[in-house]
Amino acid sequence: MKVLVTGAAGFIGSTLSHKLLDRGDEVIGLDNLNDYYDVSLKEARLKRLQDRNGFTFVKASLEDRSAVEQMFKKEQPQKVVNLAAQAGVRYSIINPYAYIEANVVGFINILENCRNNKVEHLVYASTSSVYGSNTNMPFSVHDNVDHPVSLYAATKKSNELMAHTYSHLFNLPTTGLRFFTVYGPWGRPDMALFLFTKAILEGKPIDVFNYGNHRRDFTYVDDIVEGVVRTLDNVAVPNPNWTGDKPDSATSKGPYRLYNIGSNQPIELLRYIEVLEECLGKKAEKNLLPMQPGDVPDTYADVDDLVTDMGYRPDTPIETGVKNFVDWYKDFYQV
Repeated sequence: MKVLVTGAAGFIGSTLSHKLLDRGDEVIGLDNLNDYYDVSLKEARLKRLQDRNGFTFVKASLEDRSAVEQMFKKEQPQKVVNLAAQAGVRYSIINPYAYIEANVVGFINILENCRNNKVEHLVYASTSSVYGSNTNMPFSVHDNVDHPVSLYAATKKSNELMAHTYSHLFNLPTTGLRFFTVYGPWGRPDMALFLFTKAILEGKPIDVFNYGNHRRDFTYVDDIVEGVVRTLDNVAVPNPNWTGDKPDSATSKGPYRLYNIGSNQPIELLRYIEVLEECLGKKAEKNLLPMQPGDVPDTYADVDDLVTDMGYRPDTPIETGVKNFVDWYKDFYQV
């Protein structure tokens, strides 16, 4: 089938595009190649895709309404995976407008064009950050998530609400995926594993927030992508048992679904660093610091719905995933 992947030069988007191409799908990759982080890394990811048959690249921003409309009319994708977004919790404190433009304005452009072009299924990235102040673990898609602690999380929660509206009003099948701390080869330079690896190899100290007591549901990128593909193939359907008396936030009377994609096995940050040190063969010098604004102490995904509906549970251990990242990093940067 023909699949539009937005954010195709990104970490998850490029990995997903390869997986779809591997199985014979045609991929339209949209990205604006912005400079939130090293553009040369995005270009390197993109070049690998452009060398393959079945991939078409469109350079555009989601918030550019006319460019998105023209692309949909020309390419007529059957399904859409929206991964393009302004990411990062801390940057949302510094530059909030970037999040409204990319994540809210951009998402309404995706929804409108999916509706107007009879797209069969829209799958979009949400985030574990939507759980915000929730402390009931593991985090369940059936829990209320009305207390985000960053604007980034608030924009992703708004995506879920906007998608529900389109599923309800226009019968557009939508599936939102709450990703939990994704890591792996070709990852983002603003994320912890990348920052730690670079600093340790350069003999520089690493900043360890919350004194290393964070627990994160670190999820390997290939596990995330497998979850995306399985949900893409299983088009969202209405829940016939849904009732407004006891509303379930993960389903609806319309074709609307939410899923967590996480390892379901939270790891303490200090253990994650320990595994990285073992893979690098080098100890880290740690700056132990208090928790940052907008951050949460723990994440832990309840993936029961993913297992029940998709027959899938992420299972890559951090020892394997971190080693794969380190091998890629050393090769890519010729360390």
